[in-house]
Amino acid sequence: MTSLLSRAQSPNSEGRIQNITPESAAWKYVGFDFFKLKAGQHLQRETGAREVCLVLVSGIASVKTLHESWNNLGERMSVFSENSNAAGKPPYAVYLPNDDQFTVAAETDLELAVCSAPGKGSFPARLITPENMTYETRGHGTNTRHICNILPETADADSLLVVEVLTPNGNWSSYPPHKHDSDNIPEESYLEETYYHRVNPPQGFAFQRVYTDDGSLDETMAVQNHDVVMVPRGYHPVGAAHGYDLYYLNVMAGPKRIWKFHNDPQHEWMVKQ
Repeated sequence: MTSLLSRAQSPNSEGRIQNITPESAAWKYVGFDFFKLKAGQHLQRETGAREVCLVLVSGIASVKTLHESWNNLGERMSVFSENSNAAGKPPYAVYLPNDDQFTVAAETDLELAVCSAPGKGSFPARLITPENMTYETRGHGTNTRHICNILPETADADSLLVVEVLTPNGNWSSYPPHKHDSDNIPEESYLEETYYHRVNPPQGFAFQRVYTDDGSLDETMAVQNHDVVMVPRGYHPVGAAHGYDLYYLNVMAGPKRIWKFHNDPQHEWMVKQ
């Protein structure tokens, strides 16, 4: 199996099913953990040298940091809408700086993403509500997908960029293929990226390809529910199989907190029509 694909594991004693670190991914910036907590379960962590964005993917939780606390956060019990051609409810999230700590108490069964990257202590902990997020629909026809910008470039953070995408069944996403692996602002930025995938119904699959211009990296993966794909470089389009809606949560970080991508020249014609 390719080293770019992390299959979900059975929950450990803390409920963790995914654990991506800079060391395990052989890169410098992005970290990603995913937890499935039972109602009444607690998760406690120190942020250390990293800033963190907690995304309540589904369920309700209370969150406490060194200086803040918020109770009964969350409204979404599933990432998928009943209408596959429409965006579902947005999540709640919490931003934490480095040298902080958090305790998450699951008020219901909870799916929690812990996104991290190097921090500089520039901003205090804060709640990110659906009203603080921005939304857009990109593409048309079978390239339509719905975007929720949880922690975009315009929001306060040192390194992290966090976004979630809902791709209706049969559609393409992160398409036409684009990359952001060159530290060449303003033309392109260097950003590592993880894709945490969900599929509905859960027995389904989607495809993701990660490839470079010179062919030194060219991997095509069948992704399943709760899988994570790591994108260290290259183009990385995603296709949702017919009958199966696809959700993914992206985490990006790099030396500059700028998302500037470059389309594959072979396929850019379709955005110029």
